[in-house]
Amino acid sequence: MKPIQVGLLGIGTVGSGTFKVLQRNQEEISRRAGRGIEITMVADLDTARARAVVGDAVRVVGDAREVIANPDIDVVIELIGGYGIARALVLEAIAAGKHVVTANKALLAVHGTEIFRAAAAKGVIVAFEAAVAGGIPIIKALREGLTANRIQWVAGIINGTTNFILSEMRDKGLDFDVALKDAQRLGYAEADPTFDIEGVDAAHKATLISAIAFGIPVQFDKCHVEGITKLATADIRYAEQLGYRIKLLGITKRTERLDATGKPVGGVELRVHPTLIPARRLIANVDGAMNAVVVQGDAVGATLYYGKGAGSEPTASAVIADLVDIARLDGADPAHRVPPLAFQSSTLAAAGGDLPVLPMAEVVTGYYLRIRVVDEAGVLARITGIIANAGISIDAILQREADEVGGEGSTQTDLIILTHDTREGDMDAALAQIQPLPTVLAPITRIRKEELN
Repeated sequence: MKPIQVGLLGIGTVGSGTFKVLQRNQEEISRRAGRGIEITMVADLDTARARAVVGDAVRVVGDAREVIANPDIDVVIELIGGYGIARALVLEAIAAGKHVVTANKALLAVHGTEIFRAAAAKGVIVAFEAAVAGGIPIIKALREGLTANRIQWVAGIINGTTNFILSEMRDKGLDFDVALKDAQRLGYAEADPTFDIEGVDAAHKATLISAIAFGIPVQFDKCHVEGITKLATADIRYAEQLGYRIKLLGITKRTERLDATGKPVGGVELRVHPTLIPARRLIANVDGAMNAVVVQGDAVGATLYYGKGAGSEPTASAVIADLVDIARLDGADPAHRVPPLAFQSSTLAAAGGDLPVLPMAEVVTGYYLRIRVVDEAGVLARITGIIANAGISIDAILQREADEVGGEGSTQTDLIILTHDTREGDMDAALAQIQPLPTVLAPITRIRKEELN
């Protein structure tokens, strides 16, 4: 059978890894795919660098549109990144009847609905395993391996940079700024790490996971996003003393309950934020730059997916897995292919319909509170009274010695309060009463808590 011919747009870290792995494992990959897969054309602005990677056997051009216009190219791999030119090129490739493989989570999280609709109309495949958690096959697991299940929730460490920083803060007692500089020095963080440390990268991935898990459109604009820049080493230390570890999690959860008036509340939670997890959970022990995702299904229970979430060859592994799928399915009836978001397009829930993304005020979770207060009688009773009046149940309280917090002779201390699950809107109301108290000396630190049972 004629080999699949592939055009590669962008030959940076992932592109060069894709070329090298495909060359090195060509025989094994062909045996799995049932036909050859060949990168025959590469587009990159730095043509000299591209030629140094691929040699003379592959045609190298500086204009990506030359690849798309080539009638011999069956599949276009987009590894340029970003929202702008990448979106235009992907849509042009689809219009030209090319299958597309991409690692661009930002593009799909923002423009995925448009791109998947265009691909369906043209009868081509858009594959994106590499867009979430690098080499971990979480997309395939959700789209295919767990299709018998009604997914209940997914929670994942899906950004290696932030996981490395949090591991360093816990293991070495480093402040955030110092740990970030270490991550940059070792190559785990970019020179501009904003997308990572502010949670945006994880939110892009969580948006895609949510759409696949629950059959809803991609809705990045409705994802609640918090990063790790405000975390203090004290919070990591206190969490450890209480039997928890702090991780930046992407969480999406199906919610079905009654509100305070007895009215049914149904929808999907979609959020990224620092989270306390019991230290005994496997995912709490995922350290360094590794990724891990837990999926809870009604039939299978909890399944854990662990591995490298970034890097040249781990991400290339996912790109090539998509190429193999396309090689197997090319020429098949499009109606019989696995849909990009797992559910048949005619059955996808409408945005804001039966499964809306819920506002954070309706999210139910536990909380960790660190409250810096004057060390005097009656303060704890006043604060816990406000919490109780809000209908919030307290799970545990830890009060530090004053000299441990502020040094010998200090007149202030930290109150650490863990709550049972409560509605975020109720917690907001309680904190709005506690923060102005004259005995509260600093902004209250709030970190959400998930038991992941």
